[in-house]
Amino acid sequence: MSSEKFANPVVRWIDHRLPIFSMMEHEKYHYPVPKNLNYFWNFGVLAGLSLVIMIVTGIVLAMSYTAHVDHAFSSVERIMRDVNHGWLIRYIHMNTASFFFIVVYIHIFRGLYYGSYKAPRELLWMLGVVIFLLMMATAFMGYVLPWGQMSFWGATVITNLFSAVPFFGESIVTFLWGGFSVDNPTLNRFFSLHYLMPFLIAGVVVLHIIALHRFGSNNPIGIDAKGPQDTISFHPYYTLKDMVGIAAFLLLLAIAVFFFPNAMGHPDNYIPANAMQTPAHIVPEWYFLPFYAILRAVPDKLGGVLLMFSAILVLFVLPWLDRSPVRSARFRPLFRIFFWLLFIDGIALGYLGAMPAEGIYVVLSRIATAWYFLHFLIILPMLSVFETTKPLPKSISEPVLATAKGAA
Repeated sequence: MSSEKFANPVVRWIDHRLPIFSMMEHEKYHYPVPKNLNYFWNFGVLAGLSLVIMIVTGIVLAMSYTAHVDHAFSSVERIMRDVNHGWLIRYIHMNTASFFFIVVYIHIFRGLYYGSYKAPRELLWMLGVVIFLLMMATAFMGYVLPWGQMSFWGATVITNLFSAVPFFGESIVTFLWGGFSVDNPTLNRFFSLHYLMPFLIAGVVVLHIIALHRFGSNNPIGIDAKGPQDTISFHPYYTLKDMVGIAAFLLLLAIAVFFFPNAMGHPDNYIPANAMQTPAHIVPEWYFLPFYAILRAVPDKLGGVLLMFSAILVLFVLPWLDRSPVRSARFRPLFRIFFWLLFIDGIALGYLGAMPAEGIYVVLSRIATAWYFLHFLIILPMLSVFETTKPLPKSISEPVLATAKGAA
């Protein structure tokens, strides 16, 4: 839209020099979106909302937090007890972190089901995986900051994994620690990075959105829009749909914050860190448990580390592993079966990651880990060759109109 069409002279003056209002106007009214998107497409917006909540609450918490091993735990308790509404800010921050991962995991599985990683959206998918990696790093460092028992021992265990790197492992661990053990320099480094990395995530999110708008959103039937008859403007149709999703998200978050604030945390983290007392069972936060199970499934330390990181890195090459020309699982009957088996496998890995690394749990972890990599490296390439897919509709409008006609 031309800046001359804005009635407000200040807006018109700014837009002529910096066309941000024209861009917002275009995205709001003129950005074409497939008309058949369902509520699974809300989760991108919910992930962005979660990031904003985390940044705002994190900045407020940082004003009262002390990044020192002698004072970190007590400063968190002071936030909870003495700072005005500190308990509320901290509980929102804690629980939104878990909700952020829930939303992102649903977002990823939606992309897997509907083939959103396929051409021409490969770079969009890869940027999403980068965001996921940055989230994991940020969440890990944030878990260390309360300096409870799980914070200290989690940091000790995870940073020690880098000692498995040949030749340079010990040097990497010493650099991460800032010394010869997890201590005050470690806490300072983690606090600094935990504060800064959400802004890096926000920058990658901007690139993710730019890549999304280059070819538009994928859709449930996985075919490209053929013309104006297949699309509608983003506003008001999808803004209202997003508002429904946001309302449901905030309601569930409020229930967690006010009624079950510690349900997704570990009680040992309310015990001050003690380097002389190892917890009976060291576990990470729940959203790391599938990868923790993969790590422990391999008896060799270096092999476990490589396999854990490979579980994420395999997602980068997914667009080239699945060569089927059909995107959506709706038209891929065999793929749909294996997708749900992968989903069950992910749940199983999460459960096994929370169990002791002994007995039947180790055996099941190895089976679940093998199936995870088998799915991506063997099954998907084979399905691309041998699977018989269902016929695709001629346009996005065809099934939409057929559904409307059937309902009438």
